[in-house]
Amino acid sequence: MSAEDCAATNSEEAVRMRYTEAAGRREASLCCPVSYEPQLLEALPGSVLERDYGCGDPSRFVRKGDSVLDLGSGAGKICFIAGQIAGPEGRVIGVDENPAMLQLARDAAPIVADRVGYSNVSFLRGRIQDLALDPDQLDKWLDAHPVTTAEDVWLLEREAERLRREEPLIADGSVDLVVSNCVLNLIAEFRKPALFSELSRVLRPGGRFAISDITSDAPVPAHLKADPELWSGCVSGALTERDLLTAFEDVGLLGLRIEHRSEEPFAVVEGIDFRSVTITGWKGESGPCLEANQEVVYRGPWRRVEDDDGHVLIRGERVAVCAKTSRSLTSEPYAADIIPVSPGTSALEGPSEAIDVEPTDAFRLQETKAGGGCC
Repeated sequence: MSAEDCAATNSEEAVRMRYTEAAGRREASLCCPVSYEPQLLEALPGSVLERDYGCGDPSRFVRKGDSVLDLGSGAGKICFIAGQIAGPEGRVIGVDENPAMLQLARDAAPIVADRVGYSNVSFLRGRIQDLALDPDQLDKWLDAHPVTTAEDVWLLEREAERLRREEPLIADGSVDLVVSNCVLNLIAEFRKPALFSELSRVLRPGGRFAISDITSDAPVPAHLKADPELWSGCVSGALTERDLLTAFEDVGLLGLRIEHRSEEPFAVVEGIDFRSVTITGWKGESGPCLEANQEVVYRGPWRRVEDDDGHVLIRGERVAVCAKTSRSLTSEPYAADIIPVSPGTSALEGPSEAIDVEPTDAFRLQETKAGGGCC
């Protein structure tokens, strides 16, 4: 086993053991003080309220009717709050791999449903860095196909891939909002890229995320990362704020915003401050950049800004953009700062043509009226 695999195994085992124990008795050191809407807590049983291991409140970004996925749902507190905000027409799915926490949440679900008058919350066993694989389905296959040889291992891997492809636990583009509360930092370092990819995969185009997590103000040194107690305590697995934002950007998520950043650190270790943040963002539209003679004007207040695709917008200047960029910039979260401009020429007839212009090009008025381009 490589040193990377060994470190991952140690950290994952430490997380499993610590949160299994925390499901049976409250561990105050896993908490940051968080205020929730009091009326949304009234329906939750004490078994859930007493085991609140979070650092923020991503549930406040839920909207009525949303389909919500909670990564690392634990005892279910955020799920039960989100379920009340989404209402009976919405649905909430919590995913967690810890059996003890899952049992707490599943036991509480009918109690909450009875108190609020409807049932829209469910809990699934799974790994948040591998949301496509349904471990319950894989267990059923293993019951009928015990693994005793190397060939059996290959068959197991093939079945796991089939399940991811044909019977995913969470389907592509099936979720309006992904939330998580102080869990991303617990995932082993080399598995984190897969975690962010999965978060993006399950969001529909235009879907959102709201993630509360612990960040550090400096890179965490290797000897702290190797400490299972610090890792399972939501400390040494933290990314820096810049690295966390970059991880979202790298999987195509847009419009990132730091909604909350705690003034006081959650912990200080060897001079490194660890504090809670809540970050929101959106999943943009994929596909080719097609010409449609569309333009936008940036309202301000900044003199110039650069969007997540590299387009530079100068306050008050018309900029020619492709159809995809126009739809993005005139939708949330940008719409309030963007003025759509009617094209200087009529909409193109027939199939649109792909255009390929440097994203930093700013187009002057006479150019945008002539058609221009972007991307």
